Formats: sequence, C-alpha cells, structure tokens
Amino acid sequence: MTRIMAYTKRFIFNCKKTNVNKKQGHLCPDEMTFALHDLIKIDQSKHFEKELKDIESKVHLKSSLGSLSPFIDGYGLLRVGGRLQNTNLSFEQKHPIILAKSSTLTKLIIYNEHIRLKHAGQRLTLSSLYERYWLINANREIKAVLHKCVICFRLKAESSSQLMGSLPLDRVNVTRPFQIVGTDYAGPFNVKQTRIRNPVITKAYVVIFICFITKAIHIELASDMTTNTFLSCFKRFISRRNKPTKVYCDNGSYYKGADNVLRELYNLLNSTGHQNKVLEYGTSERITFNFIPSYSPVFGGLWEAGVKSVKYHMKRVIGNAVLTFEELYTVLVQIESILNSRPLTPLSRDCNDMTYLTPAHFLTGAPFTSYPELNLMDVNVGKLSFWRQCTQMQQTFWRQWHKQYLVMLQSRPKWQNQQPNLQKGTMVLLRSDSISPLSWPVGRIVNVIPGRDNLVRALDVKTAKGFIVRTSVMKVSPLPIDYN
Repeated sequence: MTRIMAYTKRFIFNCKKTNVNKKQGHLCPDEMTFALHDLIKIDQSKHFEKELKDIESKVHLKSSLGSLSPFIDGYGLLRVGGRLQNTNLSFEQKHPIILAKSSTLTKLIIYNEHIRLKHAGQRLTLSSLYERYWLINANREIKAVLHKCVICFRLKAESSSQLMGSLPLDRVNVTRPFQIVGTDYAGPFNVKQTRIRNPVITKAYVVIFICFITKAIHIELASDMTTNTFLSCFKRFISRRNKPTKVYCDNGSYYKGADNVLRELYNLLNSTGHQNKVLEYGTSERITFNFIPSYSPVFGGLWEAGVKSVKYHMKRVIGNAVLTFEELYTVLVQIESILNSRPLTPLSRDCNDMTYLTPAHFLTGAPFTSYPELNLMDVNVGKLSFWRQCTQMQQTFWRQWHKQYLVMLQSRPKWQNQQPNLQKGTMVLLRSDSISPLSWPVGRIVNVIPGRDNLVRALDVKTAKGFIVRTSVMKVSPLPIDYN
C-alpha cells in the first residue's frame, strides 16, 4: 500500500509542468516515508475527525486522547504531546504518531512490524512500535493481529475438539465375548529365526483383538505384513474365540509419512487390495468390517489402549532381548492372560471381600457355541443342576457388569465442553505428528458428519492435491482467516 501511494505521488509530481527534474528509478526512503504519512493522515481524518477539529479550534478535548495532550505537526499528523519534551530522544520518540484502534491501516502497520521482527511476540512488537507510534488499546490490537498470523498459528496450532461423544451402541449392550471386536497392529518387533550364535533377524508384528463389551484381549503374532497372514491370524482368532459379527479397525492412513519401520504397515493397511480382500472374506463369513476415519486414532481408543497395555508388559519383560518366534508368541500369550485378569470392578461392596470382576470371567463363563439361556438369577442354587449353576454364575457376572462396571463409563474424562461445529468450506490444517507444522497441508472441509447429538466429530477434507480425506476434528486446526 505504501509503495502504491509513493508511485502515485511520484506520478502526480512528474505530471506537473513546473517540476523540471522528474523523479525516476527506484523509490527513495523519503518517498516511502511521506507516502506512509499520507496514508496515516487520511486514516486519522476518518477516525479522529472531531479531535482534529477541536485541536484546530483550540477547544479542550473531552475524548480519551485528552490525557495525551495531542497536537498537529507541520505535516498535518496527529501526534502525542506528552511530557517528554526535555529528554534526549528523537522527535518521533518524544511525539509518536497516534494510530486509531480498529483501523485496517493500524492492523497492517502492526503486521508489517511483526514480519520485520521475524514473527516476534506481543511485547517485542509493541516496544518496537512505541518508538514511532502510539496505539490506542495497543495490547488488544496487537493480540488480534498476531492471532491471525498463519505462520505463527502453524507453529502453535491447537487441534480442534468437540464434546466427547456418547458410547456407541456396540459398547453398552450385552453380547457374548468377542462378538464385536476392534483390531489393531503393534510393532514391528525383532525375532531371530534360530538359536545359533549369529541368527538371521527378521521382523514380526502383533495383532490385537479386543472385545468391545468385556475389554478382553486376544493376541496373535504375524510373521509378515501380507493380507494372507492377517487373514490367517483372523481365522485362528475365530477358531479359538468364535466368529464375531462386527470388526472395527483403522485403515492405516495415519501411518503415512512415518518412519521406514512403519512403511510396511502403512502399505498393507492403506492398500485398496488389502481392504477389498478383507471385506470379501468378511462378506463370505457374514462379518461386517468398519473402518474408522483416517488420521483418527481417537475413534479407536479402545484398541489403542490395548496396544499400549501390551507394549507396557513387553518393554518390561523382553527389554532389548531378541526372542525366537515361538518364545515371543509364548510371552504374548502370557501377557494376554495377565491383561484378561485385570480388574474391571469389585464383585461386592464388602470391605473384606477382595474378589473382583475380570474379562476372564466372561471368557470362561460360556461355551463357544452358546445359545440364549433362561433367566436363572432368582432361582435357588439348590434347585439347579451343575450346568444351570454355571449359567447362573455367568448371568451374575453380567448383572455385575451392568450394575457396577457399565455405570463407571458415564463420565467424560476429557473434551468436556461443547464446541461450535466446524462448518463446510472452512480452511483447516491437517495435523501430522511426523512432519513439521510448517509443512502441514492446507485443506478445505467439503463435508461434515454429525453424530446422533448433531455434534460434528468427523469430516471430509479436500487437500490442495485434490484428495478427499475423512478424518476427525482432533486432527485438524481451523485457520484464523476471516471469510467475510
């Protein structure tokens, strides 16, 4: 804006016949200074019209500028009179130019100084501006400008959030164990092929299946990252835990851009061929596969917590040792047993009773080919056969699950405040843990997916390359850009 004004003033100067020496070449500093002063003068005449008239008429100012003892300099600019006339400061420091609040020109001057100081913070920007200008409501004006600096926003961007959603239907209704499961990969882990002195070291991956209702865990060990190996693990899981009706899993897109050790995992889970083959197998077996949005591990918090628990024990048991495939599988099965014995809730409120409900109670309380049983809760134990007593015990576990464990899931440990829904067309940053914030891609929301409570927690974002990514609100940061 200053350069345009400077060239305009030069053009006017050169058009006058009385000016023989025409100005040419690059703009000089004086031309830029006078151009900026003209812009400020125009802006002051708009925002301080009454004050300028009162000063010219020598009328006492009744506005907020009265404490500054303002005056009009020889160029027509409104400056601070102040009390520093006897200091050794320069004229501009003793009598800074007054800038109006809520002015577009003031915001541009602040932003220009912020850029000149290499994106300095509020205090440094303010102290630098005070050498030439006096800002009305300075702190608020500078905060508003710095808040909208996109580069600074990238480096300290906070993810969007929304009120924690209600638990899905598949988490709160009684089903048999492992009828509805979530699955995830962990690894890779180094394994040795033989027990010789210099064995061949290869990689192996842990496949986790976790029950949505009882939080029971089933662990399988995969020797490589192929679809057939995953389906083999899935078949072993079905053979030992019975066939699930629904399987929730991520599509691996958030592994993109990760380290090379996760490249195979990303290539497997994000490949269309893998997903199609898994879906075809699920269709033939009457199993529904549900893939959560990309870059959204918060949608799979249940199995992510399971992976965390497995790694917790593996780090402490295995450490840096390299085991064979059989040894590692044995350790994993033992970890599975430990995790399935962790307490969910006490079985009674008696202080002397140390028994508690665990996922293992549900795993051993019914056969794989279970069928609906009569309600035996109120029947005297002496009237029941042995197998009926086992059924009554299982129903007792479920009643305990309903009365004590299920009600513990009421609270929202985080994301407790409802936020305004992100709107279609909003420009956002796609957050990634593997690249610098300055390299986060910019996208535009093309579709929002509200839940049953009409709160948006998933959305479709179109990137600059034309890809549409389905992700959660936790993985985007709305840009501080005005759309008006």
